[in-house]
Amino acid sequence: MKALLMFAALCAAVAPRALAGTTVRDGEVRGVSVLPASGKVEVVIDLQGAAQVRDFTLTNPARLVIDLIGARLTAAAAMYDGVNRGGVKNVRYAQFKPGVVRIVIDLDELKDYQVDRTGSGGDGQVHVRIGSERTGFAAWSSSSVTTASLPPRREAERSRAEVGSQPPVTGGPDQAAHVTTPTLGHPMSIEEYLAAHRAEAVQSQAPRITVQWDNAGIEDVIAGFAAFSGRTIILSKDVKGNVTAEIKNQPWDLALNAVLESQGLAVQTLPGGILNVVSKIELARADSTVPITTRLVRINYAKATSLVPSVQSILSKRGQAVADSTSNALVITEVSSRIDDVVDFVKGLDLRTPQVSIQAKIIFVDRTDVEELGVKYDLGSQNQFFNRLVQRPDPRSAKPVDTDLDGVPDALVPTENFPPNQNIVALGGNSLSALGNANQAVINPALELIFSTAIGNFDLTTFVQALQRVELADIQAEPTITTLDNRQAEILVGDRVPIRVIDVSATTTGGGQAGSAVPRATVQFEQTGINLRVTPHVTSNRQILMEVHAERSNVRPASVDIGFTFQTQQADNQILVSDGETAVIGGLTVTEVTVTKSGIPFLVDLPILGKLFGFTSEQENRRDLLILITPHISDDLVSPGGQ
Repeated sequence: MKALLMFAALCAAVAPRALAGTTVRDGEVRGVSVLPASGKVEVVIDLQGAAQVRDFTLTNPARLVIDLIGARLTAAAAMYDGVNRGGVKNVRYAQFKPGVVRIVIDLDELKDYQVDRTGSGGDGQVHVRIGSERTGFAAWSSSSVTTASLPPRREAERSRAEVGSQPPVTGGPDQAAHVTTPTLGHPMSIEEYLAAHRAEAVQSQAPRITVQWDNAGIEDVIAGFAAFSGRTIILSKDVKGNVTAEIKNQPWDLALNAVLESQGLAVQTLPGGILNVVSKIELARADSTVPITTRLVRINYAKATSLVPSVQSILSKRGQAVADSTSNALVITEVSSRIDDVVDFVKGLDLRTPQVSIQAKIIFVDRTDVEELGVKYDLGSQNQFFNRLVQRPDPRSAKPVDTDLDGVPDALVPTENFPPNQNIVALGGNSLSALGNANQAVINPALELIFSTAIGNFDLTTFVQALQRVELADIQAEPTITTLDNRQAEILVGDRVPIRVIDVSATTTGGGQAGSAVPRATVQFEQTGINLRVTPHVTSNRQILMEVHAERSNVRPASVDIGFTFQTQQADNQILVSDGETAVIGGLTVTEVTVTKSGIPFLVDLPILGKLFGFTSEQENRRDLLILITPHISDDLVSPGGQ
C-alpha cells in the first residue's frame, strides 16, 4: 500500500512538468480517399495534428471502423458514389462525438488489413490497407465532391450520429422527404410520433439514422439532418429550442418529422426540393392571410369520386375538394400558395390504368390401365369328372353308328352330353377328377385359349383368358380474360345443374288436413364447369401481382340415394410473375392401384409359375391436374394526366 501511494505521488509530480513543456494541437480530419495499390486497396485519411488511432471490425454487415480520438472533422460532407472499389462498398465519416471522428468502411467481406500513420510532427496521413484481388478502379476522394461543409458543432451538444447506418440519400432535389400535413394542438413527443407511424417506418425505403441529443440546439439538430440526407434544410428566423432525445434505427425523414412535431414545428417543401422548417402557428397564421383559389381539374382515367379522400388528406384547413360526377372532374379550393401542388398531386393520381390479358390453361388427365390374366383347369376321366367347364358325352345315350359308311353299324357313339352342373363321381381306384379356378372369369376377355390333352386315361383341359385395357380422358380448358389493373375479372363456362331438394318438414294448408306435414320438393341450381377469377396488379417494375382462383368441376351420378356428386379441382393463389411469363399455380397427381389375385393355394404364390395357377387383376387409376397461367400487359403506362 505504501509503495502504491508513493508511485501515485511521483506521477502527480512529474505529469504537470511533462505537459507544461509540450503544446498539443487537436487533430483535424480534412479528407478521405480510396486509392488502388498493388494487391491492396488503400483508404487514406488526411489527418493534420495529433490524434490517437483506434480500429475494430463489425459483422453483419462487414465493416471496418477507424476512430480518430482527439480530432475534429473539418472535411466537407461528401457522399460516397456507391462504386465497389476492391471490396470497399461505402465510406462514411462523421463527428461521432466531441473529440472523436469516426470513419466506417463497408466491405463485401472481412479481410486482412493494416493501419499505418505517415508524416512527421503530427501532420500526415493515416493509411488503411485492405487486401484485395481487384485493384483496377478509379480513385475516389471526398475533396472531389462538391458539397457544403458541416456547420461547427457546439460544445454543449451531445450528439452522436451512428455513421454505420445506411448511406444517405443520393437523389436530387425532386426527391422530397416524407412531410406530414401540420396540425395545431398539443405537440406529440418523439416516442409518441414514432409509435403512431410504426407501420410507415417498416415500409419506408429512406436511409435509417441512429442519433442521440442532450440539450442540443434545434439549429444543430437540423444541420445534422441536412448533412446526413444531403438535402437543403433552412430554418425560419423565429425557430428556437433545444432537443434532448434518442432515436434508434429510424428513417431519417420520419425522425425529422418526429423532432419537429415535438417542438411544435412543421416542414414545407419549396421549389427545387428545399425544405423549410417553420412554426405551426406561424404557418397557420400565414395561410389564413393568403387568398384562396378554386380550380377545376378534369379526370381522364379514374373516377373523380374515388380521388376525393386522397386529395382531402393533403388539403389545409381552408381547402376543400368536391367531385362533379357529370363531367368527372374535381373542384378544388385551396390557398393560392398550395393550389399548384395539389393540382400536380391530382394529376399524379390520374394515371392511365394498364390492361392485363390473362390466359389460363387447366389440364385434367384421367387414365385407367387394366391388366387381367387367368388360367382354369379341368381334369377327369370317362367315369369321374366335374361337369362344369367341359361337357362330356353321356354313355347312356349311346347308339349304333355306321362309322365306315358300309351300311352296317359298327360303333356305339353317345348322342347327348351330361346335363349341366351334374356330376358323376365313380369311387374306385385309378380315378381322379380336378377343377381349378372354376368360378373365376375375365369379363369381356381379349384373348381366350383352350388347350386339351390326354394323359393316360385322363383328359386335361386348360382355359386361358387375358385382357389389357387402357382408358384415357384428356380435358383441357383455356379461358382467357382481359381486365383493368386492380380490377377483379371472372369468366365462367359450364352448366347449371338442377338439384331437387325435398323438405320433409314442410306443411300444407290446403288439399288435405290443415297443418299436416307434406314433403315439398324444390329445385336448386348448382354451377359446374370452368371458372377463372383473377385480380391483377401491375407493379412499378412492370411485373404483375395476381390473386387467382381457378376451378374445374363436373357432376356425376351417385350410387347412393342423394342423386349426384360434384367433382371439383380448384386452386387459390397469389403469385408475382413478369410480363408474358407462364407460372404453374397448381399441380396435383392422384394414383390409385388395385391388385386382385386369386387361385390355387400355395401354387398361386410361386414366383413366376404362380400366374399359371390363378387369376390376377391389376387396375391403376391416375388423375393429373395442372393449372398454368400467363399474363400479358396489353398497353403501356403513360404520363400523368394522359399527356
